This record gives sequence, structure tokens and C-alpha cells, in this order.
Amino acid sequence: MSDTSANTPDRPIVVGTDGSPPARHAVLVALREAQLRGTGLRAVCAYDYGPDRYAGYEWLTASDNAGLYVQLRDIAEQAVTDTVAELQKELGGTPVEVEVVVEPGRPSQVLLEASADASLLVVGTRGASSWGRLRLGSTSTEVVHHAHLPVLVVPGDDSDAA
Repeated sequence: MSDTSANTPDRPIVVGTDGSPPARHAVLVALREAQLRGTGLRAVCAYDYGPDRYAGYEWLTASDNAGLYVQLRDIAEQAVTDTVAELQKELGGTPVEVEVVVEPGRPSQVLLEASADASLLVVGTRGASSWGRLRLGSTSTEVVHHAHLPVLVVPGDDSDAA
């Protein structure tokens, strides 16, 4: 007997986004799929800012590093919200209910955790060469290998591969 619960409207589609052109394309594909399925979308952005990852002057002068993290998180959340709204407008049709999730951590882990109750996980790929696809640590590769649900990897087109 097949399990149809993975395709019910109460289970959202999760899409990973980082602001890159391939991620924008993945969000657009996920929005279309959510429209077709009549379900919601959870747009997930993972971030990892710290002394070894953040090179802006604010890091050196900030008296409250926790406040800086909050500010960076808020900026990321607003960017994801704006991108999703823009793509929904571009797509047209029935609006999709969207939840934006911005969490610290390794992108593949954040996506896998955010998709615990989802019906589908959508990720983009940078459209790298054959060598690039073999790199260890690629978010899309990690997600495909560790996901507990169907994963749609949306390839970047040739113009995204710059």
C-alpha cells in the first residue's frame, strides 16, 4: 500500500535559498509546485556568520556581537521575504502561503531539519562543471544523500554558472 500522506496539502514544500541566481530559480520552481499541489511553501535560508566567516568592519567594532548576529539575520530574512514576494508576483496565479525560515547553521543540516514535516525538498545547484559536482560538501549533494523525503534538485542554467 502506498503512502499518500507525503502529497497532502497540509505538508509544505521546503526550498533552500541563498540569494544566488540558481536559488532564485529553485524558489520559482518550488512556488509553481506549491501552486499545483495546493500547499504552502517554506523558504529556508541558512547562515553562518562568525569571526572566521564575516569580514566586515562591523565585526571589529561591534560592542555587542549578539546584536550584530540579529541584525544580519534580520537582513537575510527581509531579503528572502522580498525575493519570494517578487517571484510570486512574477509567477502570477493563485498566491502561495509562504513561511520564511532563517536559521544559523550548515545549510544542508538546516534544510533537512526544516523539512521534517514537508512533502518535498527543493534545492538549486550552482550548475558547476563535472568537477564542481564531485566536490564534497555541496549542499545539494548532502541533501540528496541524507533526506528522508523526495528531493528536487533544480539545475542552474548556463547563464547562472558564472
